[in-house]
Amino acid sequence: MKMLFGCSLCLLLLLCCLSGLESRTVHLDTCSVNIHIHELRKYYSDIRSNAITGDSEIGVKLLDKSLIKDVEEGQTCCFMRLLLRFYVERVFSNYASSEPQQQRCSSALANAFVSIRRDIHKCHCHCGEETQRKIDSLHAEFIKLQVNQAAQKAVGELDTLLQWLEGLVHKIHP
Repeated sequence: MKMLFGCSLCLLLLLCCLSGLESRTVHLDTCSVNIHIHELRKYYSDIRSNAITGDSEIGVKLLDKSLIKDVEEGQTCCFMRLLLRFYVERVFSNYASSEPQQQRCSSALANAFVSIRRDIHKCHCHCGEETQRKIDSLHAEFIKLQVNQAAQKAVGELDTLLQWLEGLVHKIHP
């Protein structure tokens, strides 16, 4: 009986915790994906301070707000797919923190990006030249820096990407 009560209590606690991680449907042109914005924010908030204080390239900006703000109509899906690819393949694979808790959070964030990326791959995103040029300029700025420093900077600038995603969610759920 005691064990059954303990299991029930654990299940109730788990359900309460998961309710805060609600998924939001984000519409990316003709594609829709579920994104756990609160989960992304939580993991990012746990590593943000370390990423920003470790950034010594103050004058360089990789993920400028104008880059995201001016995504052409019909290119949101493609832009998001390419941006996730950049973060999964170039940024998170080169980002390192000396603190174990921060490593777990950055791994969880990377895994969330992989999951979103997997969902977007099911979509048929068509990329225009201008969108590809924007992502190419992001890569060009990234390779100007030493790879670990570039990854540090890109993680520190994730707030720009998360704000953009939240904007997409609010277009649907005001």
